[in-house]
Amino acid sequence: MSLEAAMRTAMPVSIGTYDVADRPAGLIVVDEVAGFCTPGAGAMAPVGPDAPIGRMIERTDALARRFVEERRPILAFLDTHEPGRPEPPYPPHCERGTGEELLVDPLAWLAENPDVTLIAKDCINGFVGAMEPTFKAHGASRNKCVDWVNGHRLEAVVTVGICTDICVMDFVLTMLSARNHGLMPTLRDVVVLEPACATYDLPLETARARGLPDTAAHPRAETHHMGLYFMASRGAIVAASLAHSLEG
Repeated sequence: MSLEAAMRTAMPVSIGTYDVADRPAGLIVVDEVAGFCTPGAGAMAPVGPDAPIGRMIERTDALARRFVEERRPILAFLDTHEPGRPEPPYPPHCERGTGEELLVDPLAWLAENPDVTLIAKDCINGFVGAMEPTFKAHGASRNKCVDWVNGHRLEAVVTVGICTDICVMDFVLTMLSARNHGLMPTLRDVVVLEPACATYDLPLETARARGLPDTAAHPRAETHHMGLYFMASRGAIVAASLAHSLEG
């Protein structure tokens, strides 16, 4: 039995269909930017064509167009770092002004759509990256993601993007805690659409061949499953598809 199969047996995740019905639902796109998705676009980008990332982008694009058609709100996080301020333990990536921080080409249309809110974030966790000071001298702040959910009175958010076990997971786990804490009174469901999520592949043998430490290993199938497992175990709904008119 492969490690992935053993993990699925020992750590099962229930994945079904989520029915958005007529409830207020928004789409959250996490970091589908050139620096993570376009081959050769930077230190954290795939070195060549990557089928799982390609499928993620295609699914996201189709879903986003249906949200726009139904005038449902969309929020997109853009991993954006100031030059010279890397995000340990990762090499410099998605620095402002490089183009790596921009939406991948098939999704570039989102930046021009009035129903889409863009949030540039300088850290892994989009919820934290959505915080901005309102009065710096006193340390007061607001959270643009919380304001977006509350402003639209959303009952559900459907989350897609990259990486399943890093930026997507950190955001989803924090959203669940923020929901449970009562920061978004109308929010009930935090949904992760599995086919529209992806992560990168760096097997142990490849990491060693590149002169990286063993701890840099990141086998895609296993880490993708781990991300889904931890999100589901904290209360996220993991879906293979959406019912109602949004898909299919």
